[in-house]
Amino acid sequence: MAKAIVTGVAGFIGSTLSDTLLEQGTEVIGIDCFTDYYERSTKEKNLESSKENENFSFLELDLAEADLSDAFNEVDVVYHLAAQPGVRYSWENFDVYLKNNIKATQRVLEASKESGSRVIFASSSSVYGDAELPLTEDTKARPVSPYGASKLACEHLCRIYSESFKVPTVSLRYFTVYGPRQRPDMAINIFTHKILAGEPIKIYGSGEQTRDFTYVQDIVDGTIAAGESSLSKDILNIGGGSQIMLNDLVSKIEKALGKEAKIEKEGSQRGDMKHTKASLDKAKKEIGYKPKISIDEGIKRYTDWVVSNG
Repeated sequence: MAKAIVTGVAGFIGSTLSDTLLEQGTEVIGIDCFTDYYERSTKEKNLESSKENENFSFLELDLAEADLSDAFNEVDVVYHLAAQPGVRYSWENFDVYLKNNIKATQRVLEASKESGSRVIFASSSSVYGDAELPLTEDTKARPVSPYGASKLACEHLCRIYSESFKVPTVSLRYFTVYGPRQRPDMAINIFTHKILAGEPIKIYGSGEQTRDFTYVQDIVDGTIAAGESSLSKDILNIGGGSQIMLNDLVSKIEKALGKEAKIEKEGSQRGDMKHTKASLDKAKKEIGYKPKISIDEGIKRYTDWVVSNG
């Protein structure tokens, strides 16, 4: 039986990845330290389905501080998703990003060097900044936020450990992930809950900024495909395959919920990228990645989940 570690396992993407790996017959060691960025109870709930599987074990530890050698022993693949998220939060709290993103990633790579594990690193489209579209893996990375800079630094650490110690690494640049268990600070989550509650939603800027929204199961499928590949010292975009204006996103959520949004316009925020759209040519060629869930289908699935789960 294959054995994998999922760091950040109590998070939105990590818990979905863990559930999918377990369904496929992989033994999973989940690691999380339950940072206080949002409620621990939400993360505990995310873990409930994985904990029901006998092939799942959980370690509550801080990757930046703990001894990882025993946990990483005889592990085939480390899916390193643990990180401090949030573009806007990164301006005022960069010490947290240094510890939970950069230092934690170095510690994961060091442990993987000793264990011989393969590392799949969850990076972000935030490394690109504002650049010509579509964004390819060869587009010059010029992040416009401390968060994006921290993710780019982690990518360089992955490259360095591949070159210096032959640690097989793949950095996956995720594009605006959404779906069930989505973090409470993310736009689709906020919009959905506020529209349901009849409360106004805030649109920062004109609302004409665009994003390449990617459904969480597509992200997970691409991540596992990278883990099963023989790629090393590589970078891949994992996106949803479509570019949606923020104003149009709100319309799609309104349609799915059957309720009209009350909209308040605010000024643009520092570090927010104007537009994103992933080129998926390389991911398709290297790991056969092709997103399956359209934005309309994904929004319907997510809003149905919210209504069912309160």
